[in-house]
Amino acid sequence: MALTFYWYPKCGTCRKAKKWLEDHQVQFEAVHIVENPPNKEEIKRFYEKSGLELKKFFNTSGQKYRELGLKDKVKTASEDELLEWLASDGMLLKRPIVTDGERVTVGFKEEQFEQTWL
Repeated sequence: MALTFYWYPKCGTCRKAKKWLEDHQVQFEAVHIVENPPNKEEIKRFYEKSGLELKKFFNTSGQKYRELGLKDKVKTASEDELLEWLASDGMLLKRPIVTDGERVTVGFKEEQFEQTWL
């Protein structure tokens, strides 16, 4: 099954991850995370399958994150509020997000990609 690769083409980390997938001949469908962001239910599924804290899905170095003052808000927000924020703007999501429907990785670490996607 081909992977779904949520990315932002101007993101250097995303480009590195895309190159890694191509270099290892891993089939994927690229989805522009800003033009076609995952919805709240999809993000919830990613979160549940990833084993990560929901906070790890936030692009904490992004301008939008700072503009909305989320640094302090995420500490006390409910899961539902966090999911609403993440679904509201693709730029709030840490990227790339890669999934095969069962497994999910967030961000790009070569070692993690090797263990998960090879």
